[in-house]
Amino acid sequence: MNHPADDVPPALAVIVPASNEERLIARCLSAVAESEPVPGGVEVVVVANGCRDATVARAEAMQPAFEARGWSLSVIDRAEGGKLPALNAGDAAVRAPIRVYLDADVEVTPALLPQLAEALDTVAPRYASGTLRMVAPASAASRAYARIWAQVPFMATGVPGCGLFAVNAAGRARWDAFPDIVSDDTFVRLHFAPGERIAVPAAYRWPVVSGWPALVRVRRRQDRGVEEIARRYPALLANDDKPAFPAARKLRLALRDPVGFAVYSGVALAVRFGPAGAGAGWSRGR
Repeated sequence: MNHPADDVPPALAVIVPASNEERLIARCLSAVAESEPVPGGVEVVVVANGCRDATVARAEAMQPAFEARGWSLSVIDRAEGGKLPALNAGDAAVRAPIRVYLDADVEVTPALLPQLAEALDTVAPRYASGTLRMVAPASAASRAYARIWAQVPFMATGVPGCGLFAVNAAGRARWDAFPDIVSDDTFVRLHFAPGERIAVPAAYRWPVVSGWPALVRVRRRQDRGVEEIARRYPALLANDDKPAFPAARKLRLALRDPVGFAVYSGVALAVRFGPAGAGAGWSRGR
């Protein structure tokens, strides 16, 4: 992507990796296009990776909505699959100092991008995310699981960055290319000390997968991702501030919502005692 030398880069970039997301990409991009103004402007790059559906066409169809805002939307169509290579391709294509990494199944609320831009407008390294709002599907198991998951201390009081995280230029300089790992959000978050992470009040909607089998597959993948970080990048664990989940709090949750707690605990047990190597592939369960 060529740019004139005297062209001032936008203030903020949104990088959206997308693999076979034809059902969701327009909704994701529409939410971005409906954002409140961001001083300095926004550039958006969708990186379609290994798509065998209409993701590219549906993303390109959103370009007029961004042009109407004075923002840019470009679509990169990569034959190769893989989220991490897609993130690297997106990084190479944008110029903005603030980078927002956004999953294609996430929807931002209008105030989120400008709040992220303001929070990250500093020379000090910073990481930021919005206030996560879980969206549970019709599945009774998924709704029950989400009720408890939202109250786990890490999710309720931390800055997990599930599906959406952002860094400024000094923060992005803390690592080179994204490595081939399972948990990109954990990898990035742990490059920052707790005091360098910012939770802005504006929300974003993040979907919970549908049904018991999908919950188990995704929870297993999440656990593998954390284990991989600990194994490959042990120095990053110095920044881990995951709060305790004491037994007394678990008991209160169990008494208040016995069905939800039973489902949440059941998924954890299924992951812990399930067959080794199960669920090794990528799955959102949709």
